[in-house]
Order: sequence, then structure tokens, then C-alpha cells
Amino acid sequence: MSKKWVYFFANKQAEGRADMKDILGGKGANLAEMTNLGIPVPPGFTISTEVCKYYYDHGKTYPEDLKQQVDEALKRLEEVTGKRLGDPERPLLVSVRSGAAVSMPGMMDTILNLGLNDETVVGLAKLTNNERFAYDAYRRFLQMFGDTALGIPHAEFEKALEKRKEEKGVKLDVELDADDLKALVEDYKEIYKKHGKEFPQDTYKQLWAAIDAVFGSWMNERAIKYRQINNIKEGELLGTAVNIVTMVFGNMGDDCGTGVCFTRNPNTGEKIPYGEFLQNAQGEDVVAGIRTPVPLEELKKINEAVYNELLSIMERLEKHYRDMQDIEFTIEKGKLYILQTRNGKRTSQAAIKIAVDLVHEGLIDKETAVMRVKPEDVERVLHPKFDDEEVKNAKVIAKGLPASPGAATGKVYFDAKKAEEMHKNGEAVILVRPETSPEDVGGMNAAEGILTARGGMTSHAAVVARGMGKPAVVGAEEIVVDEEKLEFKVGDVVVKEGEWISIDGTTGNVYLGKITTVKPQGLEGEVAELLTWADEIRRLGVRTNADVPRDAKVAREFGAEGIGLCRTEHMFFEKDRIPKVRRMIVAKTKEQREAALAELLPLQKEDFKGLFRTMKGLPVTIRLIDPPLHEFLPHEEDQMKEVAEQVGITVEELKSIVEQLHELNPMLGHRGCRLTITYPEIAVMQTKAIIGAAIELKKEENIDVIPEIMIPLVGHINELKYVKKVVKETADALIKESGIDLTYKVGTMIEIPRAAVTADQIAQEAEFFSFGTNDLTQMTFGFSRDDVGKFLPEYLEKGILEHDPFKSLDWEGVGQLVKMGTEKGKATRKDLKVGVCGEHGGDPRSILFFDAAGLDYVSCSPYRVPVARIAAAQATIKNRK
Repeated sequence: MSKKWVYFFANKQAEGRADMKDILGGKGANLAEMTNLGIPVPPGFTISTEVCKYYYDHGKTYPEDLKQQVDEALKRLEEVTGKRLGDPERPLLVSVRSGAAVSMPGMMDTILNLGLNDETVVGLAKLTNNERFAYDAYRRFLQMFGDTALGIPHAEFEKALEKRKEEKGVKLDVELDADDLKALVEDYKEIYKKHGKEFPQDTYKQLWAAIDAVFGSWMNERAIKYRQINNIKEGELLGTAVNIVTMVFGNMGDDCGTGVCFTRNPNTGEKIPYGEFLQNAQGEDVVAGIRTPVPLEELKKINEAVYNELLSIMERLEKHYRDMQDIEFTIEKGKLYILQTRNGKRTSQAAIKIAVDLVHEGLIDKETAVMRVKPEDVERVLHPKFDDEEVKNAKVIAKGLPASPGAATGKVYFDAKKAEEMHKNGEAVILVRPETSPEDVGGMNAAEGILTARGGMTSHAAVVARGMGKPAVVGAEEIVVDEEKLEFKVGDVVVKEGEWISIDGTTGNVYLGKITTVKPQGLEGEVAELLTWADEIRRLGVRTNADVPRDAKVAREFGAEGIGLCRTEHMFFEKDRIPKVRRMIVAKTKEQREAALAELLPLQKEDFKGLFRTMKGLPVTIRLIDPPLHEFLPHEEDQMKEVAEQVGITVEELKSIVEQLHELNPMLGHRGCRLTITYPEIAVMQTKAIIGAAIELKKEENIDVIPEIMIPLVGHINELKYVKKVVKETADALIKESGIDLTYKVGTMIEIPRAAVTADQIAQEAEFFSFGTNDLTQMTFGFSRDDVGKFLPEYLEKGILEHDPFKSLDWEGVGQLVKMGTEKGKATRKDLKVGVCGEHGGDPRSILFFDAAGLDYVSCSPYRVPVARIAAAQATIKNRK
């Protein structure tokens, strides 16, 4: 028996189901599911994604029996509809649309009204008694087919359309009559000839050319770019399906129309029907933003029965799919048809609210809610907003529709490719377009925000911006964009390319100039509730990297359970301290060094008291000094004189010390535990500051402190033994003298491959491990983080590396050292606490690995704490499965 390539659906019976997305694509699977549910869906058939894979695996050829299966499905469709493809009397018209397993809005090709030619257009006019409609459908088909199947530039057809409207003295397409549209059809045929192309009058040839075009669009530039942006790897999906569906017409008159609706507000997540509608129009008019649609509620005034039927279907589909649905519909002569449903793209704020509300409504459980929200949604919901004072004085130059929330400020660019280029050069960009098209996806992704002059809340710009989490203002109709002059005008105001504007995707305001953005503090509402559920699920603890009380406070408000890394050297760079540090460095004797350190001691102790006070009894891991000493000294001639005076030596002596301390490879030089082995008095001072702060807080404020003293850059157990002995002797003496009962731990940072390999030995001395994955990555790859920018972009572009290993953990190499180090360490010491405190501690993909590898906690920057909390919960769920 031959393989099934084609799946039919009609009359409440379909050969597919919703759970067949991998084979039927999202659109095809949902058309089949809705047909089975008895929802009014036009009949049709789906060519599977497996054909797309076959097509590319076999040099763009099809399986032998595909043509026969398509012919059989077409014959069934003709029987069901009572129409025939190419029949001059009763012509069957179909749409040919793409649909992958993952929604890729607008990235692949669609052709509507297929089946029209010079004969069938006459038959359609007679059949519908509407000549204007028939020729409107024909000119649309000529344009879409020419652009999509034959590669004739879309803009040429648009110019011809605009010319006809100018000659007639009208603004809207609907104001052209049948004779105008007949003339336009002839204009379009001339465009074909000009490009050396022939429009196929044979409707069967049209069908196969359209099928070729849709499968071909799977590998077009914008679809590839979209998959890259959304981290969809080649091979994860089989390809696109092709959906061939009977046309229903929204452009036959005022009792017709088309629209897009969401079962909830995709901006806010509120449980209210939301959408837009256009009378006497086809679907691409809404999505492209060519005409500004009206709110969905207007449909109630036009046809209340259809409006109520649509609301009923919306509610039914949401309950069935247990998620917010994005629905495309057409009304033909007062009859409602549903053309598509899918889980709707939404803003991050809406994603969180919808997930939480669906739990309260009993449609999903807490685990499902946590898995529904992307970690970046949690990050984006804490998106920056404009500084309140600055925004009061800013000049509002235009107002559009608030399509995607958040505040963005950047330089104006009108071309998507230029926007990408300027973003790569480090510029903040606002992409400004008359309306966006799928080709603009790269520039939209590069931009801080998006502004369009045309389009509604369901236009391409709005939907894609929401999916990307980018602030967007659309349909700002006061703006006149001149792409040739590279400027836009609003009344007397002219804004040229490269000039600053600011947009607020929450209010729709567009401001002249640059406005400072600020990050919010704390969590509330649905996001706080969702993160509480995540905390109930996750196994990994979440701490923060914080060097000052201000950062520790933010992290606590975001739910941090302790400090996983406090970098003590950051405290040394303060203005009032660096002279003391420098005096310690230039000291010629141990006594001089100890005198300089004695001046630093009370300052460092106060720092630690501030951190301990903020963390209120939660563990605080403090890393002893790590960087090489030369980082604290000046290297410029003019600074040396001032510093030499500060520390009481000559410029020549200072130069000599700088030269002595200079290292060819500081990353592998005299730093970390090597420094405290050479100068144990530094470790003594820092231990006194840490333990002294804990003792004083316990005595003065009755705050219990859990200090964890971390010795960095250990590669050999003997290094740890030596420094630990210095730390313990100092700490124990202080505790004994104070009479206070204080528990502390001494551990190490695993950042050298040898430490991971010998972790079983090191755990004999260390009471905790914290993986410093930044340095571990540098040393495992042999990449310098400071120089990697010279070649890493090429590595990623050419597929040599899949991920930047400094942003997302290298599972196969560095990850194996982390796993080995954890297992070996815990085999030696059962109660060993193991964490990670590199940049990877806030990266969801890395967190998935750390959870599987058996670590106890991750530590990340304060603003990444909410992201780590939800990523850790998702990791627990995924790894459990």
C-alpha cells in the first residue's frame, strides 16, 4: 500500500486531527480538527509536510504517487462543492496556503482565487451576478500568482493599481468599478509580458505552479531568517504542508467581509473578544494593513446573528484547545466560514495573564501554565518604561495604535536590511515603515521598536512584534513616510534617517528625540503568582550575583534565595578605596602591606554588613580577591604622576612596579588563590571583614548570617588546603574571641578544567563548589572572552558552533566537566552544595543542563532572577519527563 500524502476534509469529516501538526502543519491539523467538530470550514485537502521533506531530499521532485492522490482529492472536492476547476460555467476557486507545525505568520507563500482565467472569470461573474467582484478576484489572483509563483515584483502591480485609482480620482480599491478592474487585469497581463512571463490559462497548471511555490517558500530568505530568529533548527520540522481549500469570498459586496479575531486581548490577556473586520474585502487586506479595519464590535451592527455565531465559535474553540485562539474568518453573503484557528501570538504580559487565568478557570493545571510561558516572557514583562519626569517634557509628534507594549528609543531607519546592519554596528534602531512585510523580519528583530504609518492591531507588524516582544506602534496615520528621501513627516516636523525618536507601545505615543528608559522594581499580580507556582515545582535554588546592597535588594524583591557570588574586588574600585589598595600593592614589606590592608578592613566590613543585612539570614557566597594586581594600577603616563604622589613613591618606582606586575596572559597569571598564596595577609584581611561583619550583625541586630567564603581559581587540592588554613585560623580565632556561635563554610570556585577532573580530591577540603562557567569556558575552549568577537560571529554564521558558548553552556564539552565535577565532588562529600555563578546561571538552556546534572542552585544577575525561577521549574518538568 502506498504512503498517504494527501488528507481530505469536508462535511464534518476529516482524515486528520489537531495532534497531527508534524504531518499536516498547524493550519492543516486545525482545519481537520474544526471540520470534525462541525465548525463551518470550507472543504479542502492538505498535502503533508512529509512531501516537503521528500521534495528537498530528492532534488525538488515529488513522490511518484503524489499526483494521483492530489487528483483524487481534487475530484472529491469538486463533487462536494458541485463546482469544477477550470469549468467556465461553475468554476471552482481555491486558496493554496502554507502551514508548518510551528506558526510562522506571513513567512511563506499564499495564493488566493486560484482557478480564474479569461473564461472562468466570465462564468464567475454570471454565477454570482456580480461582475465587479469577479474581476476584483481575478486582478488579485494575477497579482498574487505573478509575485509568488513567477517572481514578478509585487510593487509593479501595486503601482498599476495606484495609477488606476489616481486616474479615477479615488483613494480606495473598493471605489473602482467593474470596468476599472477589467482594465487593471489587462494592465497586469502587460506586466507579465514585460517580465517575459506567461500567465497560465490552464487552471491545472496554475494549481501545480502554486504547490511548487508554497513548497519552494519553505527555503525562502524570510522563512529561513524567521526560523533562525526563533531558534528553530533545520531538521526540527519536516517542512511546510500545502492546504488547498475552497475559496469563500469576503469581497462580493456589503453583506460580505473578512476579519481576524482573538478569543482574548493579545496585548493585555483580558478575557474579552478582540479583533478587526473589513467589509467587502479579502483576508490579505487585513493582514497587510492596506486598509485600516474596524473593531470587531462593528460587525454586530452590520449582522448581529453572524457576530453572535462568531462569538459562540470563539468560546468553543478556546475551551477545546485550552488556549487563546487566533481565528481568521470570512463572511460570504451573510454566511460565516472559519478559515483558520491557531494558538494566538501574544505579548509577554498577555502570555502570563492568560496562563494564570486559565488555571483559575480550571482549563489547565499549574505545570501547564508554567510551561506555556517562555522565560523571556517573564523578562519582557519587566520591560523598561520611560522615565516619568523625562516623558512629561517630551514632545509627542504622533499617535498610533498601541500594538505591542514597552518603551523603546533609537535612531530611525526605513530599510530593514539597513536596520540590521546598524544594529550590528551597536546602534539602537527604530524601524519605521509605511507597513511591514514578511521580508522585513530581520530588521524587525534587530530593532528596539517598530513604527508603521498603516495597519491595524492584527497587521503583520503588530502580530510579529508581539511574538518578538518588541514595542510597536502601528497605523500612525499622521506620519508620511518618504522612503526615497529617507525621512518621515508629521505636519511641520521632519525626522530624517539616523535621528532619534522614542515610541511607547503601551500608549501608542511617538516622541521626538531620545528618552531614558528605566527598569521596574519588584513583582506583582499574575507574574508574581506564576513565579510562586514555579517555585513550588523547581528543584534548583536561585541565587543572585550581587556586590552591593542595592543589587541585593533588587534580587530579593525578584525572589533570590541568597547571594551566589559577591566579587570583593569590585568594592576596591570605589574612589575612597583605590588609593589604599594601591598602597597595599606598592608596599615593599609585609608590615607596609598589612598597614594598608588595615585601612581597608573597616570599609570592607561595612560592605559585607550591608549585604548580610539585606539578605536577612540567607546564604551569601563571598569570593576572595580574584583579578591580578596590575588591574588596580594606572598604565597611562599622565595618571602615574598623580598615583605616585598618592602612594608616596616616585613615578619611576611606580613604573617599575607596573612593569613587574605586567603579565602576558593575565587570565592565566598571578590571580585568584595564587595571589593569596603569595600574600596571605590579603586573605586574612578579607576573612576578618567577612566574619567580623557577621559577628557584629549578630550582636547588634540579632541577624543570623550564613557566610560562605569562596577561594577562586583553585586547580590543585594543595592550593585550597593552604588558603583554607589561613581563612580558618583567622575566622576561628575571631569567633572564639567574640563568644558568638557562628557557622561559616569554606569552598571553592571550579573554573579550571583540572579542578573539575580532580573534584573528588578537592571536595575533601571544599564544603561547597560554585562553577565559574565563564572562565571554565575560556579555559576549556582556549578562547579569550576579550578577543572572541573577532571570530565567534563567523563560527555561529557558518554553523561551526550552534550557540555562543559564553551565553549558553556548551553541553558536550564544558557541560561534561560540570557534570563530572558535580558527581565526583558529591561522591566524596555527600552534603556538598554545588552551584553555578557564571553568566550561564540566568540562561534557560543552560539551566536545563544544570538541573539534569544535579546541581543545587544557579546564581545570576538580579534582573535575571525571575527568568531563572521559571526556567528552573521548566527544567524540572522537562527532565522529569
